[in-house]
Amino acid sequence: TAGTAQNLSAHTCARNKVYNSESPESEELLPGSEPKQPLPTFPAADWPELLQRIMSYGSTDAQNDVMLLGALTALGSCMERYVRCPYGGKLQSPCMQSFIIALPASGKSALSSIRLLVDPIHDQLRAEWAEEIKAYKKAKAAYEAMGKERSKIDAPQIPANKMFLIAGNNTGTGILQNIMDANGTGFICESEADTLSTAIGSDYGHWSDTLRKSFDHERLAYNRRTNHEYRECNKSYLSVLISGTPAQVKPLIPSAENGLFSRQVFYCMPPIREWVDQFDQSGADYDRMFTLWGERWKRLLDALTAAVSGISLKLTEEQKDEFNAHLSSVFGRAGVVHGDHMKSAVARIAINICRIIGIVALMRSLDALLMATDGIDPTAAEKPADDMIKVLLACPGLSPSPHVPQENVQDGVVSQFELTVGSDDFHAVLSLAEPLYLHSCHILSLLPSTDSVQPQKVSQETFLDGLPLCFTRSQALQASTRFGISPGTLDSLLKRMTDKGQLQKDGRGEYRFK
Repeated sequence: TAGTAQNLSAHTCARNKVYNSESPESEELLPGSEPKQPLPTFPAADWPELLQRIMSYGSTDAQNDVMLLGALTALGSCMERYVRCPYGGKLQSPCMQSFIIALPASGKSALSSIRLLVDPIHDQLRAEWAEEIKAYKKAKAAYEAMGKERSKIDAPQIPANKMFLIAGNNTGTGILQNIMDANGTGFICESEADTLSTAIGSDYGHWSDTLRKSFDHERLAYNRRTNHEYRECNKSYLSVLISGTPAQVKPLIPSAENGLFSRQVFYCMPPIREWVDQFDQSGADYDRMFTLWGERWKRLLDALTAAVSGISLKLTEEQKDEFNAHLSSVFGRAGVVHGDHMKSAVARIAINICRIIGIVALMRSLDALLMATDGIDPTAAEKPADDMIKVLLACPGLSPSPHVPQENVQDGVVSQFELTVGSDDFHAVLSLAEPLYLHSCHILSLLPSTDSVQPQKVSQETFLDGLPLCFTRSQALQASTRFGISPGTLDSLLKRMTDKGQLQKDGRGEYRFK
């Protein structure tokens, strides 16, 4: 079973142990690439069933996190314009850009199975294109054989080169063509980050701006002098999932001021510390399982998109208040410890948290359909739309949008749905914000910065990042001893930060980042 599945690749069973700069293996790390303190893993949570099964193929907490983050990125890339959450004056679709960082043979290769979840979508588009290109070649041959009669009709047009999985080894115009041919959508999934950085840095590359614009679903366009070709798409929905070593970070993201830094969801895996037997005794066919889930996911998406034009996430007022309170605390700590670069990163972590909420809420709603023993009916997308509407109306968390007339609901004519998220799922996703912030902080430490603000002492910076968002003086005192900070110095620091408005004192000896 999935719950007892072993690891996917060599050395990925190595147990998760914290970085230790004094360990014998520390010389294997790039200078400064090890975190100043152990980076957190994600809190345990009861995720939707499909995500639980995908995570079970990891062998450590860090691998489970990477599988979760990879699955959210891949599955969210398929939802593109159909699922959205109003945030920041825009409708945010669940398209993320995730970057997994690990030393060689540290377990990140488990991500290779994540691609199988979206392969069926890509394969169908490629098969459709192959049929269209056959028809085009036949029509072109007939057209060329017409002689003078050709002037009376239009020449056949070559079909768009449709694909879902876009190669990272691409030119600037090439990637724009790929996105536009797929109606603004696409997913880059590369196991080596330098595939992207090399392509972006080439003579015909320089498409880092395409990644930045796609994060915000902005308009993309290009103009060629040859044949006076001009193309554009009004909205872009590009997702990215890449992995690489610490040395591959800087070539792709040259500095903290590069806009890619704040847009990436970073996760840093610890190095392996123990040898673990890699001979799999379970006989499980991992590729087959992930491909099966991908096929089920595709069939459900086909049926969903054939019947529904949009699903909008709606948070309750209480959830919005809790979201703002939690992220504002992370934002405040980021400003105190790291300055403006991390404040920008937290602002975009908040956007990604909204996107993840939408993904998890929809997967929870469709759990029963996805994990049914017999899967989704292969002909579901061909059945009348009202059949699928009836199924969706019975799913928890989904309801007709308020503007849909009641008589239409009764007749099964509902093109717009409203999606709500349960309390447990909401808090599970919200709890990812702080770990993602701390992983981004570590990446920030690897990048040069021209920030004019003088950095704080490393011990103080690390000490503040190690405190929870809300803490007591006794907790701070216990943590401060590890950094050689005396009680008097600690009290002075807390008072100074409180006077500056960086901390708020909620009670006797109780503080929180403001």
